[in-house]
Amino acid sequence: MSPPTPDPSTAAGNVYDALLEHHDVVGDDSQWAFGTDFEDPLAGVDTTVPDAVDATDLATYCLMLGDDALVMSQRLSEWCSNAPDLEEDIALANVALDLLGQARLLLARAAAADPTVVPALPEGSPVPAEDALAFFRDAEQFRNVRLAEVPNGDFAHTVVRLLLFSTIRLAVFARLVESRDPVLAAIAAKGVKELTYHRDFAGRWFLILARGTEESRHRLLGGLDWLWPLYAEPLSTHPTEARAAAAGVGVDPAEVADEVDAVLEHLLAVSGVDRPGTAPLAGVQGRTGRSGLHTEALSRMLAEMQVVARAHPMGRW
Repeated sequence: MSPPTPDPSTAAGNVYDALLEHHDVVGDDSQWAFGTDFEDPLAGVDTTVPDAVDATDLATYCLMLGDDALVMSQRLSEWCSNAPDLEEDIALANVALDLLGQARLLLARAAAADPTVVPALPEGSPVPAEDALAFFRDAEQFRNVRLAEVPNGDFAHTVVRLLLFSTIRLAVFARLVESRDPVLAAIAAKGVKELTYHRDFAGRWFLILARGTEESRHRLLGGLDWLWPLYAEPLSTHPTEARAAAAGVGVDPAEVADEVDAVLEHLLAVSGVDRPGTAPLAGVQGRTGRSGLHTEALSRMLAEMQVVARAHPMGRW
């Protein structure tokens, strides 16, 4: 016997009613397509800036780490349904989600430390601070390193980029767990576990591609040569990073350079790959990604990533 067909004229039977509800938010005119709400990622957390720490420096430092994660996450998400097989498709999507989670927390921390970093939106906009930072800043306001923003290239290029990025970030986060800022310390503690997997995933594929077929090795070496000039920038110290480290809330990336080099040298050796000799990509008058100097690729990526949010600044996401 077939189950009774619900009467679409009743509230219980109309499957579209839930999509049209306003979720009991008084005066909420947002469209259902934009979702309902997200709780504050730092709700209940003491976000007081530690003593003797400059709030602007702390916020800018969080933007640097947050933008690295956000931009890298967006690039990795472009592999969804395009990876070589289903397992790697899911793996790259999970890495992207891990980094997106880190980005959300770090951008929220930046906004809590110094609300002036948040872009101005129309009065009454329900967009939370971390989303405003993600979707309503222009390219020159982003503080990510250029390694995170360049196009993916093929799978081998992505493996190389993820290896360099995660090895550096893991070394930084492993030290950041001792930050005087308890919020940053907690974010780092969670991130270390995620980044360990990211680095191991990339390292395993680096070895497979290097010792696989002639074609896989050729593509890997091409990716290494292409991305190596961007390797030095994340290990170079920006003045904000130096001040954050001196205040005990951040990490000077130059201090982890030897550790990162040792990890990469070991992997290169077991993979039978020589260290590239290409020179680092120079900045312009001392400015790099940390100072808002980016490649054209970032502007194009942001145009796609931000278009819907900018078209609907009053939307509830």
